[in-house]
Amino acid sequence: MTRDAGAGLPVVEDLDRLEALVRARPGLYLRYSRGPEADAGRPSTDYESGLPLPGLSVTVLSPERWWTRPLRDWLARQVCKYTHLAEADDRRRGWVLEGREVGRGPDSEPLVGDVHPVAWLGERAVAQAREHYRRVFAAGRDSTG
Repeated sequence: MTRDAGAGLPVVEDLDRLEALVRARPGLYLRYSRGPEADAGRPSTDYESGLPLPGLSVTVLSPERWWTRPLRDWLARQVCKYTHLAEADDRRRGWVLEGREVGRGPDSEPLVGDVHPVAWLGERAVAQAREHYRRVFAAGRDSTG
């Protein structure tokens, strides 16, 4: 991992390094935002109701027990889940964190408090996740087809 000036965090350069990090430190989360400094002391908001949420909205990086596919598949799916947030605002990027689950958001996503930033997610890691996701999943498939 290299270091990035923003928040002084290391950068997870590629999907291999993200996989190694998650194996070494189970219980990590991913968030797309303007970063840990911008999020400090500011919980997420449910934009439809206007209500403040009790923590930051995140994506889980450690797979659930029922997941029997490779960790890389899970990570690619989780990384790609909210990339649209970064695409819509170039000030947003992915960052890895640890924290304590304090609730669930309106989309049943975990809400995390006591946040400790771990690393930025590098652009190459995101690109590799997209490529892997497209290659191994039936993207867009749902229960209606």
